[in-house]
Order: sequence, then structure tokens, then C-alpha cells
Amino acid sequence: MSECIFCKIAAGEIRAAVVYRDDRVIAIEDLNPQAPTHLLVMPVAHYDTLADAAEDGRLTSALVAVASRLGRERGGARGFRLVVNTGPQGGQTVGHVHVHVLAGRAMTWPPG
Repeated sequence: MSECIFCKIAAGEIRAAVVYRDDRVIAIEDLNPQAPTHLLVMPVAHYDTLADAAEDGRLTSALVAVASRLGRERGGARGFRLVVNTGPQGGQTVGHVHVHVLAGRAMTWPPG
């Protein structure tokens, strides 16, 4: 996926503020934060959507585990929100599955 911005970040071709990385998952700070803490947790390998990645249960479990740990660390006892937008109708704007971790303020419902 030579044109995917998240693949380029995972490959080190584009700089990003990396807050976590292992062999399967990378987490970065969002460039357009919607909360005091706004991280993006994504697989190193390319999957267009969560539906595509869902066939690899170990990967999706790792994404949620890393996102939850970062949410707990950054949101503390007051809580955090995890969001996965899937497809254009779901609000996904980058074609590489990623989990948003939002914390540091009260979240409203419905989200939009």
C-alpha cells in the first residue's frame, strides 16, 4: 500500500509522534486532536477496515488491548472512549483500520 499514509508512518517514511510500537501494532498522537488526549492505534500491516482485520482475531484483540491500556494510562479513573470508524458511511477518512483513543474531557452522546 505505497500510498497509504499510515503504512508510511509504520514504515518510518513519515514522522509521527509514536507513543507505542510492537511488531504488530503502532500508536501515534493524532495531528488533529478532538480531545486533550487523541491517539490512533493501528496495525503495522495494512487492512482497509475493521471488517477486513476482523478475520485476524489476534490482531483485533491486540488493537483493543493496546488502545485500552493507553486509554487507562491517559484517561485514568475518569475514563476514555475508543472509536473505530468503518467505511465512508461510518466516517472513516483514512483507508487503514485504526482505533481512536479519546480522553481528558467528558464525552457526549450521541457522538454525531
